[in-house]
Amino acid sequence: MSRGTSFRSWSLRPVVLLIWLVGVKSQLTTDFYNTSCPGLLSIVRKEVQNAIKAEMRMAASLLRLHFHDCFVNGCDGSVLLDGSDGEKFAFPNLNSARGFDVLDTIKTAVESSCSGVVSCADILAIAARDSVLLSGGPTWKVPLGRRDGLVANQTGANTRLPAPVDSLDTIISKFAAVGLNVTDVVALSSGHTIGLARCATFSNRLFNFSVNSGSDPSLDATMTSDLQSLCPVNGDGNKTTALDRNSTDLFDNHYFKNLLVNKGLLSSDQVLYSGDSSTASPTTKSLVESYASNISLFLTNFANSMIKMGSISPLTGSKGEIRKNCRVLNSS
Repeated sequence: MSRGTSFRSWSLRPVVLLIWLVGVKSQLTTDFYNTSCPGLLSIVRKEVQNAIKAEMRMAASLLRLHFHDCFVNGCDGSVLLDGSDGEKFAFPNLNSARGFDVLDTIKTAVESSCSGVVSCADILAIAARDSVLLSGGPTWKVPLGRRDGLVANQTGANTRLPAPVDSLDTIISKFAAVGLNVTDVVALSSGHTIGLARCATFSNRLFNFSVNSGSDPSLDATMTSDLQSLCPVNGDGNKTTALDRNSTDLFDNHYFKNLLVNKGLLSSDQVLYSGDSSTASPTTKSLVESYASNISLFLTNFANSMIKMGSISPLTGSKGEIRKNCRVLNSS
């Protein structure tokens, strides 16, 4: 390819992206169910509220389900499908993804009011928004009109979802593969301002981290000691601790403040500030500092990135189906 051809192809990409975004926005609308299921938002809000009252951690679980859904096959509810070959049993979700029973409860309530109208993918998108709001975070109007996918993609879940041990470049690459940029990486990583993480997701930082260091030097020493006690070598990898130390259940910018003092729990969190060899490190570090000092900027950017993520490759029109049961295809 000649230099001129290469330049032209790159110069056209912003135009193509703009057309793609306009197309997605025209397919999904915030008033999609205003006539066909006018009580939808109230029904979902009530059920999410009940679930969080029963277990505060559920807010983080529902938010994470939406994230894990959208990164694999787009936001099509495929993560909710049962089956040994489903996304539920992919490594990032096994013994980790949760909230499926809550989605079942919400779906049952929605079906009682508007049978066969609202997709599981849309219910999950709304539930994620409500989980953030009810945890003290921002709200936003959720674009709706998604239909449910007909296939799960376990292989895709194993390869496309960002992992807690991924390098910054790998994380950015996985976000870019679904149309998200570096700002989205930092903003959406803050979903870890609520919820818990298993020892298995961060124990790599506690022992035998490198030839020159027993533990990760970018992890606060006191925090390291506490975590080594909680998660000893050959201990129970399913034990949990707060992702956002000292601010477990409140959706705020404390997550970023923790990164400034080396208290990010996951390697994939702390690397946003402490950096690695990635050329993007100065950019992510600057965003972390901005969000730590300006909560309004953070909350605005988070909401915008959630809308953007929720618009990844939706099935619309006659594609897919409206599942009656979020766990199985209608033909099953």
